[in-house]
Amino acid sequence: MPLVLMLPPGALLHSDFVENLAAKLDENPELQPGCLELEIRETGTSEDYERAAKVMKACQALGVVFALDDFGTGYSSLSYLKTLPAKTLKIDRSFVLGMLEDEGDLAIVKGIIDLAAIFKLQVISEGVETTEHLSKLLELGCENGQGYAIAKPMTEEALFNWLNEWQLEQKN
Repeated sequence: MPLVLMLPPGALLHSDFVENLAAKLDENPELQPGCLELEIRETGTSEDYERAAKVMKACQALGVVFALDDFGTGYSSLSYLKTLPAKTLKIDRSFVLGMLEDEGDLAIVKGIIDLAAIFKLQVISEGVETTEHLSKLLELGCENGQGYAIAKPMTEEALFNWLNEWQLEQKN
């Protein structure tokens, strides 16, 4: 399971971002390639998509992967998906929360899941708050999510206990 960090707006486009990241990775050699995932919002790259794509590719060469957070809430375009070398799209919780009552939200969620499949990206739904949300997302083909229907925020120790209990339930 990767270590996931949300980048603040503009951080990716900072002039020495790649060099600083490389130095931090050198200080932490236990982080294997693919173990660090950086979440970025479209607003964090909208100033210069081409530069953002180059920085992301340089980071990928260091073994870092990227997720596009809150997808669908900004000025997302297909060129954004085509240009930025991300591995994951995260569906914004506002669409997921409304999808059971609002046909427009449901269409957006389904569209993002379909886009992710077309671009061969992993998709994660935020805001999976009820088992009804979870069931609908699974029906739509989204098998990854985060929200209270899966688990509430917890400490590291609680996480390991939760994982152990979950694994026992899966075996029974």
